[in-house]
Amino acid sequence: MKWMRERDLLIAQTMAFVQSVTGRKPDAEVFARPDIAPVTPTRLPDVEAMLAEALGVAEQPAAAAVPEPAKPVPPIRPAGRSEYQSEIQARVEKFRAQQAKFNREREAYCSATMAKMQATLDKYPVPRPSK
Repeated sequence: MKWMRERDLLIAQTMAFVQSVTGRKPDAEVFARPDIAPVTPTRLPDVEAMLAEALGVAEQPAAAAVPEPAKPVPPIRPAGRSEYQSEIQARVEKFRAQQAKFNREREAYCSATMAKMQATLDKYPVPRPSK
């Protein structure tokens, strides 16, 4: 499978990078796979050059590389905070009303069921065990 090979290549490149940064060798037997040929570390790509190429930015001479002074950006004010508060408050009120409706329905069902049970018990009295 191609993705497995790519994964193993990525692991090998990562390990090579770690070796170059830390200067020590990892335990090779932990990552050894006999079915895959060993990969030699490659030079890491120049990410900045690739990004500049992808964006189509031409490199400027060093003299022109002086950055422009940054223009102050006005702080962004949250748009209509009271609108958010009122929307949240409306949703909370709607939720509370729905919960109150559920509680009323639950109580009505429980009362009706208990009334039916009481009527059945009144109609058919429970015999008392004799002593």
